[in-house]
Amino acid sequence: MVEEALTTLDDKDLLEKYDSTQVALMQECCIVVDDNDKVLGFESKKKCHLNVNIEGGLLHRAFSIFLFNSEGKLLLQQRAADKITFPLYWTNTVCSHPLQFLEGEVPAKEQPEMDEKEAIGVKRAAKRKLKHELGIVLDNEERFHYLTRILYKAPSCDVWGEHEIDYVLFLQADVELDPSPNEVKDTKYVTQAELKEMFANKERDGIKMTPWFQLISENFLYGWWDQLDTIKSVHDPQIHKM
Repeated sequence: MVEEALTTLDDKDLLEKYDSTQVALMQECCIVVDDNDKVLGFESKKKCHLNVNIEGGLLHRAFSIFLFNSEGKLLLQQRAADKITFPLYWTNTVCSHPLQFLEGEVPAKEQPEMDEKEAIGVKRAAKRKLKHELGIVLDNEERFHYLTRILYKAPSCDVWGEHEIDYVLFLQADVELDPSPNEVKDTKYVTQAELKEMFANKERDGIKMTPWFQLISENFLYGWWDQLDTIKSVHDPQIHKM
């Protein structure tokens, strides 16, 4: 576990107004890294998402899935109102974290989501969360294509925020959706033109978009989308500090 002094605010004061399922998920252990993505240890999802700890430098590993159907349309989700960070924001298909698993209070011997070879641990986590959030059952995590990583920081509110090294994963598949209402309020497929219109008119239309999705879209997404048929040949090992 990371030993730096972290602020631990009273759970009752912080979390009493939130959904119990989402509160339970805040006890999961995120993988804490430095700005070169070297593993330093682990901390609870709660601690990793407190702005006071983020401003102290706490950084964790994450991933963002971009799922396209056979028509080349991108699946978006609107995050559920119950989400603690960025509720009701529209975003890419799934955004979440690979986990450090515990046995009691110590790390388990097996850590399938920490395997860094060809980002397979992140891909395993992505497969798990596709099913959890959207009911999508993927037969093989190796169907994900890992493109690059971004490092970004963004507040959700005065208390909560994000500070992540975010692995960007592409997947093209026709899937059946069974979204969890505790995670997802709405979904839709969009073309490039429709997504650009969403971003351009978000203030007028009262649409909120997650900051990581906006950063990836503005800097990378459309060029990769144009190469969807040959995307397996695209890989950028750099960590892009946004």
